[in-house]
Amino acid sequence: MRFILILIFSVFFLGEAYTQAEITEKELFKHVEFLASDDLKGRKAGTKEGKKSAEYIRDRFKECGTELLGKSGFQYFEILTAVKAGKGNYLKVGNFSAKTFEDNAPFSFSGNGKLNSKVVFVGYGFDIDTEDIKWNDYKGVNVKGKWVMILRGDPEMKNRKSKFIPYSSDRGKVLTAIDKGAAGVLFVSGKTFDEKDKLPELKVGRGNAQMKIPVMQIKNNIANKILTKKGEKIEELENLLIKNLKPHSFKTNIKVNAGTNIIYVMNKTQNVIALLKGSDPKLKNEFIIVGGHYDHLGMGGKGSGSRKPDTVAVHNGADDNASGIASIIEIAEKFAVRKSRTKRSIIFMAFGAEEIGLLGSAYFANNPLINLSKVYAMINLDMVGKLDKKKPEITIAGTGTAKEFNKFLKNYEKKSKIKFKYSPSGYGASDHSSFYTKEIPVLFFNTGAHQDYHTPEDDIEFLNFKGQKKISDLIYDVTYSLAESRDKLTFQEAGVKEGRRSSRGFKVTLGIMPSYGSTEQKGLKIDGVTKGKSADIGGMKKGDIITAIDGKEISNIYDYMERLGKLKHGQIINVDVNRNNKKVVLRIQLIE
Repeated sequence: MRFILILIFSVFFLGEAYTQAEITEKELFKHVEFLASDDLKGRKAGTKEGKKSAEYIRDRFKECGTELLGKSGFQYFEILTAVKAGKGNYLKVGNFSAKTFEDNAPFSFSGNGKLNSKVVFVGYGFDIDTEDIKWNDYKGVNVKGKWVMILRGDPEMKNRKSKFIPYSSDRGKVLTAIDKGAAGVLFVSGKTFDEKDKLPELKVGRGNAQMKIPVMQIKNNIANKILTKKGEKIEELENLLIKNLKPHSFKTNIKVNAGTNIIYVMNKTQNVIALLKGSDPKLKNEFIIVGGHYDHLGMGGKGSGSRKPDTVAVHNGADDNASGIASIIEIAEKFAVRKSRTKRSIIFMAFGAEEIGLLGSAYFANNPLINLSKVYAMINLDMVGKLDKKKPEITIAGTGTAKEFNKFLKNYEKKSKIKFKYSPSGYGASDHSSFYTKEIPVLFFNTGAHQDYHTPEDDIEFLNFKGQKKISDLIYDVTYSLAESRDKLTFQEAGVKEGRRSSRGFKVTLGIMPSYGSTEQKGLKIDGVTKGKSADIGGMKKGDIITAIDGKEISNIYDYMERLGKLKHGQIINVDVNRNNKKVVLRIQLIE
């Protein structure tokens, strides 16, 4: 009788374990339902809802028997969560005291400081010398140590193909002003640029790196006070510049006493990390990383990355990337309940702060909790919940990062009813990029962009859980084979290049991969250099930190992008780099 009871209990237990081991649509739905719920308010990094999401993922990893790494499964790091005005934001013109945030307002990227000096009007703040445009607003005027008043935009605002576009950004104009010796910038919006004359809002964005001088916007009525002695008005000056298409700069002979004080509020967020140790005496010291980001856009709004920036609503991010995290949890569970462990160890990760610059994965890559040189491969899941029911296809990026990947994946494609779309590049706008820069082979699984992407409409009812289960099973099988293989993967470079801005395409590139996850303000670190491209030919190396181009300072990636946008094909530039704490000057010809 006792034997029968034990047998019944064993059958029940094994049956239950087997059920847990299978990846099911029901379980995938349950995870997405929690992570994409309205209660979590879009899982914005650095919020309590973001932390609650991380705790949910950590608890699921713990339940299935993985070993939690870091501090109880968390690896903490700091991110910028808010930009506030501190004490000391003011502006005075003679006896007139402006009202901050009514008459004037600092920019989020403004430096902190005070300046009491005369103002020089410098039109659009251009210094352009190309075959197409010759325009220098600083010629004939001395701006050293002074305020410069600059019109926002350019004289061809209605022309989407205007040649002025690469020179019209606010940040780029401030860089030019700094190059000319200006000590502060007063932006003003002409009616052509903004008929409503709105002031900028203090907000968190990807371009928040602070400049070195005070930068604020003044309303038209304040600008006209500064122009009183010259008998000019902003509206007339804007019309003049648009009509004549040539500089019109002058001293206003009016002093402005003003200051800015911007406070950057930092907060903690976290990666979630769990480990399943391998069984092979040697290979267990090597790792497969299976990861994806869990954060999303919060309530949306301007500067959030939402494709509907004027809509403040919960951006649930069901596909982006609750779907990827749900699959990772289920894959981890299926591996964890197996009787036998894989030869290699497997790390399951949920990255924080991906939406604001791949910060979580970059932080781990630069502060690893394991020996990063022992990572065999990294698999990234980002948006795997919308497999097309009629034409099932999945994009797999990074297929060129190991010589063996294409042949390896073809075997799975033959067995699968899902079509594989191969993309060789290891670089892209998701977390695998942070590992690719460390010369780790990567595979990035994705069912593709869609109209709900980065909108409040990315919700659970639009996902295909049957398709997601198929993808999850596929990724489990791929991971299992990689974890069991005794063959080596041969890393190879595939698709290292600079990113591109939507508002303008770069005319040239250096052929580098900038370190997007870096928060340093002492230059731009290089995570990769493409063989045969300009930077490589000029002697630039991975790990170099670009500090200047043609003597013009580079403090961060945003400065670099602005400088790059003004360069041209065939031009020879001098690039200052910090290499192992030594200054090296490289002479580079832009060949593309």
